[in-house]
Amino acid sequence: MELRPLGNTDIRVSPVALGCWPIAGMTSSGVTDENSIATIRACFDLGVNHLDTAHMYGLAGESERLIARALGDRRDEMVIATKGGLHWDAAGKQARDARPATLRRQCEESLRRLGTDRVELYYLHAPDPNVPVGESAGELRRLMDEGKTRAVGASNVTLAQLEAFAAECPLAAYQPLYNMLQRDIEADTLPWCREHGVSVLVYWPLLKGLLAGRLRRDDVLPENDNRRKYPMFLGREWQKNHDLVDKLREVADAAGHTVAQLVIAWTIRQPGITAALCGAKRPEQIRDNAGAAGWALTPEQVAAIDRALAERGTPEVVSPA
Repeated sequence: MELRPLGNTDIRVSPVALGCWPIAGMTSSGVTDENSIATIRACFDLGVNHLDTAHMYGLAGESERLIARALGDRRDEMVIATKGGLHWDAAGKQARDARPATLRRQCEESLRRLGTDRVELYYLHAPDPNVPVGESAGELRRLMDEGKTRAVGASNVTLAQLEAFAAECPLAAYQPLYNMLQRDIEADTLPWCREHGVSVLVYWPLLKGLLAGRLRRDDVLPENDNRRKYPMFLGREWQKNHDLVDKLREVADAAGHTVAQLVIAWTIRQPGITAALCGAKRPEQIRDNAGAAGWALTPEQVAAIDRALAERGTPEVVSPA
């Protein structure tokens, strides 16, 4: 698998990366440590060298602890990214705290869980409305200067926040939401990153499984499935999205690939996109996702995708909390 530069650093990452939220087991049933560890270890054979996790992936850091168990003495073969600034409060709700002292504590806790003395990339997971983003960035720069991370990134930030962050700390990476149906970053933050040499590593490339081609039109999501809060998984939007997936499947089938591979291949070939962070909790899922790398879509395939998206029209979406 090809490796792409991470910003202006000497770090190289695979364009298909493993998003390690699912292995924390907080939003999916049937997640086992055995499958999670096997999924991470499958990355070695697939050429997937980038693992993306966070301090709050799991109520007790399950994702980071599983990575440490899976990698063992092969840790240096992986580019590990983790994040700070979000945590679970006493009521089990997501809370923001990006004060310098908190970011330092969370970084050091993450390193202990991961069983390493540094990560390759450390993100501000989300800006704190009570803390100037430049103040958070300054602490991440100090962590980098101390060798606790080789590079720094920012996630879930606006263009103005990106600029404020970069004024205080060298910025190697930006992690936003992006997929075929949610392309807001193309208007401002993506062009800014291209201009300033900042890598863009996107989450939700398969839109929480909607664009993976595995969900059926007549599926009814369980009441406790958090995807039910997003309009694209309900009612008329659900049906329109399946119409789109049916068209994408025609293109994928003709090329001998899966729908997920088509969608990921499209994503990682968009100008300015460095990598797609693809969640998986079983080895076969990351194997499928990795099959998107090295596939250069033909002009005819791109045109067919563009037609399908135009026919789909503007979706009704709600950004994640």
